[in-house]
This record gives sequence, C-alpha cells and structure tokens, in this order.
Amino acid sequence: MSADGLKQRRKVQPNLIKADEEPAKEVEDADSDGSSGQPDDDKATRLTLMEQILLLGLKDREGYTSFWNDCISSGLRGCVMVELALKNRIELEKSGMRKKGLLSRKVLLKNDQPTGDVILDEALKHIKETQPPESVTSWIEYLSGETWNPLKLRYQLRNVRERLAKNLVEKGVLTTEKQNFLLFDMTTHPLYNCDLKHKLINVRRFNECMDFFFVLMRFFSLPFQSLFERFKFYFQQVQEAVLARWTNDVHRMDKRVLSLLILAHASDVLENAFAQLSDQDYELAMKRVRSLLELDYNVEGEKKGNSCTDVMWAVFEAFSK
Repeated sequence: MSADGLKQRRKVQPNLIKADEEPAKEVEDADSDGSSGQPDDDKATRLTLMEQILLLGLKDREGYTSFWNDCISSGLRGCVMVELALKNRIELEKSGMRKKGLLSRKVLLKNDQPTGDVILDEALKHIKETQPPESVTSWIEYLSGETWNPLKLRYQLRNVRERLAKNLVEKGVLTTEKQNFLLFDMTTHPLYNCDLKHKLINVRRFNECMDFFFVLMRFFSLPFQSLFERFKFYFQQVQEAVLARWTNDVHRMDKRVLSLLILAHASDVLENAFAQLSDQDYELAMKRVRSLLELDYNVEGEKKGNSCTDVMWAVFEAFSK
C-alpha cells in the first residue's frame, strides 16, 4: 500500500507543478504587452496610458480639457514613450563604462512589430526611421511639435487629443456632441460610461472585492495566483495606489500605475483624481505622490532596471526638470 501511495504521489505532483506554472506564464505574457492587471474579459474597454490621462483631464459634462492646461500635450507624448517601452518596442542604449545619465542615452528600436494602436505605431515608425537615434527628451519635444528645428516638425503627432477621444467613443466611454462657443462650434466628447472613469479614479472597496474574490475562488476552484492576477485591475488605480495599496518600495508598484501617477501629475490632471478625497486622505495622497516625484530616477533605474523600463525612468526624469 505504501509503495502504491508513493507512485500515486509521483503522478499527481507534476500535474500540480504544471498547473501552478501556467498562470505564471499567463502573467508574464500579459506583462509583455503592457496590459498587466486588467481582466481578460474587459478587452473592449482596456485603456492605454494616453487614454487614461485624457479621461482624467476631460470635464465630465462639457467633454473637453481645460483651456488653461498647457501641460497635457507634452504629458501625452511622454505616455506614448512609456507605452512603447512597456510593450517592448523601444529601449535605451546601454549606459556603458561612463554610466551615462538617463537623458543622455539614446532611444533604440527593439521591435518594429505594430502595436495595433495608430498613435503608437506612428511614433514607432518615426523612431525606426530616425538616424542617428535621439534621446527621450528630444522625442517628447519632437512628438509634441515643441522644437525650433524645422526639419523635425514632421515628427509631430497631430490631433492627438481628438484621436484619443474618438478611440474612447468607440470603446463606449465617451460620446460626441457639438457645442457653440459664441464665435465657433467645437466637437466635444462628454462622459458616457461613468463607471469606467470611477474605476480609474476610485476602485471598488477593498473588502467587497476580496469577498467577491474568495467566493469565486471557492466556487470555481481556480488557482489563487491566476484569479488574483485576473482581478488585480480593480485594486490598482489612482486613489488606491497612494492610499490602501501604497508601498514604500517603488519597484514593487505596478509599472503602469506608477507611470499613470507621475504622468498625470506632469499633465496637471492628477488633482482631478483626488478632488473627492477627504482633507486627511488628500494630504496623505499628495505627500506620497511628492515622495515619488522627489526620487532620483537615475539611481532607481540602476537598481532593478532593464533597457525597456529605463525608458520609463527617463521619461520621469525628463518631466522632473
């Protein structure tokens, strides 16, 4: 009987190991295309960093960004660079023996395969065709059209906000209207799907999510890691990232959420996400955001960085100047 028992264990154990390895592989695949943390059944409403920043900046009823916000244009171009890096399309050159700073290193093409996003593919094409390579700071300037070099104006990404708004209309997040501004008519995009923006700003209550999580786990007998990764999206949004799910180790934060926080601040739309917080929570949230902004990104990039995430740190460094 004992011998049979040992044989049975040998048969079961590899299956258990294989079952545990499959969810981990799924997580790695999700991270490679920059969509980690979002549910598989929510593909229609997956938002890029650019779309999330625009959604935070849009006025819900009016359907346009503030006329006084002159930061969101360059902020969206920074999102383009980070998004391409998270999708493993671009990287920074090696720092070399001289340990070049992030802003001194050039952006290199890693993979020219289309991403499926028109704006990202347009930027990727420009990076591919440019020789010699340029730095992250230069690319943010070129893509936003803020350069004195007339030969580089062809790199400008035009009508980015309007194109992003149309993407959000197609995803059912916004709608399209015409508004009269006395001297001219303007196409606006008021908020249509309020739930999605509420998820972006303030996720579901942690206890409710955990109750739902364990009910599903018990009912479907799904592996813990697979189910946790599937519903991780609901825990990792703007307010919760700096409150309930805050961590003092920046390298333990989800790269997409970290980018959303810093680039939302660079685009001057982060205040919109914190508007409904109590005074105490607002003070705590802003204190933690400031701690992220005061980091030495060159040092952080050397700790656990790679050539792709170095682009992310370089974008942060460019906006900290």
